[in-house]
Amino acid sequence: MAVLNKIKEQSNKTKEKYSQKYVTPEEAVRVIKSNDRIYIQSGCAYPQRLVEAMTARATELNNVEICHLMVFGEAPYMKPEMEGHFRHNGFFLGGNTRKHVNAGKADFMPIFLSEIPKLIQHDTKHKVDVVFIQVSPPDMHGFCSMGVAVDCTKAAVHVAKYVIAQINPMMPRVHGDSFIHINDIDFAFEFEQPLQELPGMHAEKDPEEIKIFEKIGQNIADLIEDGSTLQMGIGAIPDAVLARLTDRKDLGIHTEMFSDGAIPLIESGVINCDKKTLLRGKIVTSFVLGSHRLFEYIHENPFVEMRTTEFVNDPFTIARNDKMIAINSCLQVDMTGQVCSDSIGYNFYSGFGGQVDFIRGAARSKGGKPIIALQSTAKKGSISRIVPHLDEGAGVTTSRGDVHWVVTEYGAVDLHGMNVRERVNALISIAHPKFREEIEKAAKLRNFI
Repeated sequence: MAVLNKIKEQSNKTKEKYSQKYVTPEEAVRVIKSNDRIYIQSGCAYPQRLVEAMTARATELNNVEICHLMVFGEAPYMKPEMEGHFRHNGFFLGGNTRKHVNAGKADFMPIFLSEIPKLIQHDTKHKVDVVFIQVSPPDMHGFCSMGVAVDCTKAAVHVAKYVIAQINPMMPRVHGDSFIHINDIDFAFEFEQPLQELPGMHAEKDPEEIKIFEKIGQNIADLIEDGSTLQMGIGAIPDAVLARLTDRKDLGIHTEMFSDGAIPLIESGVINCDKKTLLRGKIVTSFVLGSHRLFEYIHENPFVEMRTTEFVNDPFTIARNDKMIAINSCLQVDMTGQVCSDSIGYNFYSGFGGQVDFIRGAARSKGGKPIIALQSTAKKGSISRIVPHLDEGAGVTTSRGDVHWVVTEYGAVDLHGMNVRERVNALISIAHPKFREEIEKAAKLRNFI
């Protein structure tokens, strides 16, 4: 409480100095015009109060494009009555936008996470008129931290005509390339509220699924040596892997994002970043998704360094980390090694994210291992995720030429350097036993084996 009071005291002093910038949310969003493009900070940093103020002006605006990565909470600009006033163009889809894209009411842009900042900064067709951010209160020097999400937002801040900031004392101050000076903010207002947490973090897990994830986690953990640098996403598989690394030494993190699952290994000293060959002694990330425990952990913690995805996700940057382990999940793998991660048939599900960036970066790392991990089945075991061919309409996220390690609960195989016959046999060996004969028949029909 004393720290929060001190933060508020300093914020009040800065507010007095820059009083001309402080307005109400409703006054701030008056700068938005019809046909503008709005970029909104993503994930747990989603500035919901600003979004509410913007959508309240819907009847005054037409054809305003809303761009962002995955966000949590309400997305009121997606409501049916907003059609014609706002249209979403998503770089990565979440549960609050997915159905609208697949209904043709919103758009999806397939793009690597590493390339979005360049698109925003240099492609005039994608100019940003207004950016919404949620930041920590300014410090004694006038700097605010973008906190839990730097990702592609920093690029939008650099080029937008107007930067509007929701200043929240509950936003952690995170080190690295996360700061914006109050001088570079056009309009600001104070609004204290808990950050959005990652949905489903506290949901009960199915016991049978837990056993499967534990097996997958162990199969991946067996591939990770002491001194490795990790990239992992969110969910049951990354958490299962991390839980099985307690006996490792000198692990590091270079990842587009991480969640609560990494904290126990950091606190025990397993993750110390001492052997990293790039930015040694630092956890490097571009955003975090998790709980308030995670947000508190990264607050004013010099061990954590935020960078933009243009840096973090650059495959050449990633490759500078020796023993780079990239762990990514998917929806389907065909029997030749093609990976679909962003769509279910013709329906878009998520996005490219950083999967290809990190798969390629880890492949070029000295001692690196790019890993695709998945349950062998879906829909309670009724269908196989390793298939003779991808579903009709499904996109190839990661090509068969990029794929190295594929891991299920039945084992791990390295496809790199294998011909098609060898690949098919290897993938059959880690498919669920009840589907192996079916895949083998399809392979023989196509003269693959």
